[in-house]
Amino acid sequence: MSRYSIALGKIPEKEIEKKTEKILEKKYIFSSETVKLDDGRVLYRIRALRDISDEVKKGDLGGFIGSDINLSQEDNCWVYDDARVYGNAQVFRDAWVLGNAQVLGNALVFGNARVYGDAWVYDKARVYGNAWVYDNALVYGDAMVLGNAVVSGNAWVFGNAQVSGNAQVSGNAWVYDKAQVFGNAQVYGHARVYGHAMV
Repeated sequence: MSRYSIALGKIPEKEIEKKTEKILEKKYIFSSETVKLDDGRVLYRIRALRDISDEVKKGDLGGFIGSDINLSQEDNCWVYDDARVYGNAQVFRDAWVLGNAQVLGNALVFGNARVYGDAWVYDKARVYGNAWVYDNALVYGDAMVLGNAVVSGNAWVFGNAQVSGNAQVSGNAWVYDKAQVFGNAQVYGHARVYGHAMV
């Protein structure tokens, strides 16, 4: 008997079966509705196979994704409306992507994060925690938006910038390079925060 079978023997067989069923149980499938991108890639509208939240019930249609890697089959994450998630981007845990928002490249949206409106999150950007990115905001490069931070309006957060805590970046503001905006800071209007600045 190998050490692996000995280790598995400590877990009741029924418990293993339940965990396996949960992993195999899908929460969505691809519907027949598709959209073709300019580069030829095809995205598929998703349909819920079970109740996911108060807002998403079994049979409801969601937004568009390129493949199973874009949206986790676990937890309550969802892509709504006409939002699109594609490339190697991933949405997981309880995050939502709504409206006409797009998440692409190698971007990650997770936790209780919300990306909506006409916002874009792409490259290797990460939006997580309880962060919100919306309106026409762009988050890209290696930027991070986390905590309870909000990026909205026509704001851009890019490079290696980080927006965290209860910070808000809005209007036509840019936060970039290695700049950090945190705490209760507010950056708005046509402000530019860059370099190694800390606000």
